[in-house]
Amino acid sequence: MLGVLLLVLQVRTGAVIRGPLGSPTLLTHAFEFQSVILPVHNAELWLDACLESVLQQDFQGTMELSVFNDASKDKSMAIIEKWRPKLEDSGILVVIGGHESPSPRGVGYSKNQAIAQSSGSYLCFLDSDDVMMPERVRLQHEAAAQHPTSIIGCRVRRDPPGSTERYTRWINRLAPEQLLTQVFTANGPTVIMPTWFCSRAWFAHVGPFDEGGQGVPEDLLFFYQHLRKGGRVLRVDQTLLLYRYHPQAATLSVLETTIWTHRVCFLEEWALPQWTSFTIWNAGKQGRRLYRSLTAASRCKVVAFCDVDENKIRKGFYCYEEAQERPKPRVPVLHFRAARPPFVLCVKLDLTGGEFEENLRSLQLQEGRDFVYFS
Repeated sequence: MLGVLLLVLQVRTGAVIRGPLGSPTLLTHAFEFQSVILPVHNAELWLDACLESVLQQDFQGTMELSVFNDASKDKSMAIIEKWRPKLEDSGILVVIGGHESPSPRGVGYSKNQAIAQSSGSYLCFLDSDDVMMPERVRLQHEAAAQHPTSIIGCRVRRDPPGSTERYTRWINRLAPEQLLTQVFTANGPTVIMPTWFCSRAWFAHVGPFDEGGQGVPEDLLFFYQHLRKGGRVLRVDQTLLLYRYHPQAATLSVLETTIWTHRVCFLEEWALPQWTSFTIWNAGKQGRRLYRSLTAASRCKVVAFCDVDENKIRKGFYCYEEAQERPKPRVPVLHFRAARPPFVLCVKLDLTGGEFEENLRSLQLQEGRDFVYFS
C-alpha cells in the first residue's frame, strides 16, 4: 500500500524515480496520467466485463481506476477485490472508496467522490454496466490533450442490439457542429455521459456534479454548465464503448417532466436571447406545450406556429386560455412555407418517413442560426 501511495505522489508531481538499474527514469508527467472514474451500485451482473475492459486498454501511459461503491448490497465489492490484483499487476493503480449506508447517495455523489479520491490529470468516465473498447483511453486522451476545454465523447454500440434504435442513431450520426446546435433536444447531452473524457482542470472549473440523488439528471446539468463556461463538445468518430440498455439503468429514474423543465430553461437562456421573434414549428401537442412552458417574455417573441396539418392551419390561431395576459394571446397557425424563421423545431426526427426533414431542407436554412431542434 505504501508503494502505491508513493507512486501516486510521484505521478501527481511528475517526480523522477529510479529505474531497475538505478538510472533516472521519469515515471510520467501529470498530463499522461489517466483516471478511470467508476461509480458502482449493485452492478454484479456487469462488473466482470467492465473491469476486463479496463485491463485491456492499450494506453501506454499510467492509468488509475478510481472506484466508489455507493452502498451496494450485492457482490459488487467482492468482484472488485477479485480484479484488484489483476489490475495492479498490469500497472493500473486501483483506488477504492465507498460507504455502507442503508441507502445509496446517488450517481452524482458517487462520481464526485470517485474523482476526489483519484489523482489523474485526465478523467475517463465509465459506468459499471458498460464496456470500453481497448483503444478508448488512448484515442480520447489524444483528443483531450488537443482540446483542454472540451468534453470528448465517442460513438457507441448498443447492447442489446436494436434497443433505443433512434436514440443510438442520433448519438452516432450528429455532425461536429450539431454537437452544439442540438443541445436542447429530449435526448440529453449530445455526447452521452458514459463516453465523457476531459481534463481534471476543466472538470474542476465546471463541476462538481449535482448530488440531489435519484431523479436528478446530473449529467445534463453538468453539460449545460460546461457550455455556460465556454466549453466545447467533440466526438471521436470510432465506436469505443458498448453501451448497455436495461431496466435498472439510473437514467430511467429521471422523469421526463424534469428533463423538459431543464431543457426549456436552457433554451430560454442560451438560444432565445439572440432572436427578437421566432416561430414554433408544430402546432400540435408538443409545440403548444413548449409555448405554455415559456416565460411570458419568451411567449411574446412567438409570432406564429407552423405545421403541415390542414386542420390546424384552417383553424387559424392558437389561444392560450390560461395565460395571465389580457387580452389572451392568439398566435397564428401557418403553413410552414408561409412562416418565417427563426424556428424552434418541436417535430420528432426520424418519424415522418423523411417528409419533415425534406420540408426543412427545402427552406435552405442554417442550423443554429435559423433554427434549433427542441424535440
